[in-house]
Amino acid sequence: MKMERPRPSRADAALLRNTVLKLTAATRLFTVAVVLGVALVWWFLLHKVIAFGRGLDYSGLQALGAQVMAFVEQYSPFFWWAVVALCTLIIAYFLYGFVQSMNRKAMARRVSATRVAFLTRRLSAPALQVLGWCWHNRREPITVGVLQHALNQLRLGRAERIDLANEHAALLEAATTEALQTLENPVPVAPDGRVQSTPPSTPGQTPG
Repeated sequence: MKMERPRPSRADAALLRNTVLKLTAATRLFTVAVVLGVALVWWFLLHKVIAFGRGLDYSGLQALGAQVMAFVEQYSPFFWWAVVALCTLIIAYFLYGFVQSMNRKAMARRVSATRVAFLTRRLSAPALQVLGWCWHNRREPITVGVLQHALNQLRLGRAERIDLANEHAALLEAATTEALQTLENPVPVAPDGRVQSTPPSTPGQTPG
């Protein structure tokens, strides 16, 4: 009967999630504050731009003809809304880059030895295996990104995959060892195809 192996619990995922949130809280709050601040400022300026476009006086275009003046007055609001839309896209692009940069900065933050020790005492053995699997570069300390990756892998069932991979490796190693031993000590076969229980005697050797 196959023994049921332990699996990561919800407490493991909750512990990693809370740790990541604590380590990234300050960066996330700063990012949200900057994005909201820029959005509010642009919302204020947006209305200023639209009001400026509506308040323009096009009477100086009378020299170009009444049709030109009417055309400009008719399509002027669309022009200013297009300017607002273009500026909004540009601001959104830079804000997206800023958010991505702050996220990379937060994920690259190194985790202190005290917090790692706390995690190793609280996490279950399968969760620790997943954390070790996610820590690829052992020459660098564990970062928040490693913890985030471990949390995602826990949710995706990485612990079960690690156990199955270890089982496959053990089976392959056992089969390879057995195959090599068979090559080194081949079983003698009689001319009629039957396996001999004792190796054939060499010429000049008398059976004892």
